[in-house]
Amino acid sequence: MPAKATLLLYLTDRVNVLRGQASLLQGMVIGAGLFKSFRTQPTGVILDFISIAPGRLNTTLNAPIEPHRFILEPFEARRFANLCGQFDEHLRLIEQRLTIEIRNRGNQFELIGEPKHTTSAETLLRRLYRETKGTELSPDMVHLFLQESAVEELDNHSPAEPSVALRTKKGMIRPRGLNQVRYVKEILGNDINFGIGPAGTGKTYLAVACAVDALEREQIRRILLVRPAVEAGEKLGFLPGDLSQKIDPYLRPLYDALYEMLGFEHVAKLIERQVIEVAPLAYMRGRTLNNCFIILDESQNTTVEQMKMFLTRIGFGSTAVITGDITQVDLPKGTKSGLHHVIEVLKDVPGISFTHFMPKDVVRHPLVQRIVEAYERFENRVADETPKDSRRDA
Repeated sequence: MPAKATLLLYLTDRVNVLRGQASLLQGMVIGAGLFKSFRTQPTGVILDFISIAPGRLNTTLNAPIEPHRFILEPFEARRFANLCGQFDEHLRLIEQRLTIEIRNRGNQFELIGEPKHTTSAETLLRRLYRETKGTELSPDMVHLFLQESAVEELDNHSPAEPSVALRTKKGMIRPRGLNQVRYVKEILGNDINFGIGPAGTGKTYLAVACAVDALEREQIRRILLVRPAVEAGEKLGFLPGDLSQKIDPYLRPLYDALYEMLGFEHVAKLIERQVIEVAPLAYMRGRTLNNCFIILDESQNTTVEQMKMFLTRIGFGSTAVITGDITQVDLPKGTKSGLHHVIEVLKDVPGISFTHFMPKDVVRHPLVQRIVEAYERFENRVADETPKDSRRDA
């Protein structure tokens, strides 16, 4: 006995039907004889059809999805064009990220999709519209706002984390996304903190921001920047200059963040007065660091012995932040990474925090996130295949 189903198609105007359902409608038209009746309603068109052929259409489609409607006010053409972007690229970016459809006529919006996604999209669009008052939006900025609104956490019903802000000479810095907020709170609440995750998640930048904030509030006396002098697969040979100049190339990411937060001249004065100190990891042995904020960057390139030596330098009133990415180790083959080892050794020690960042937390170009995810999938696939190959060889 043929099954009966009803399909409700919303019309955006007199020509276009809802995306994704247009191809379905086309398929039913081609398969002649499927329609039983045709009725119109103010909200759309109802088609009663019969599914006969196996595999052609054997599911009952549910009608209707009520659009989420809202209006952005006050309407200003310049701001609205800024919000939508060139060829509506900003709206398309939000659509792809939240798996919804955005329709608009002037400042009247209709959002089609899961209710929690459409609600989040409305909040985001209103926030972006406020930003257009004094800022020229770009796809990169929209991407960052998407990260900050933590749209990936929609399925996670944990209570929202209260916001936190860090004060620097050049202005306030606010972490983007739930993971970054947690990371900053862990740094403010613990003496030793680990930030582990892929490139572009803000580990180093936020660590420097916390250090500058603590210095501005006079909670510490010095900032100490440490990094293992290991080249990323290249042999650079002997570098010219004194100790500070030799290690400068390795600490450039930390300097870039400091210059942005404090300005070139102020950073130069602080380095001259030894308030900001630069030191190679190898020269840390024997020191006790009191009232300092210590940042160890690229810690995946430390050996097990170096990591133990560094962690035992912490004195009273000091905070240490160790950042790294265990997927980008540049140590000689066969040498175990100190970061990889310390995760296993100290995971249950009170007073030490571990924040693990994911590819979704990347705040650089959206392509960086896709690159990190692609490498992760490839490495997982290789790891799954390796045991099978070894068993086959045996």
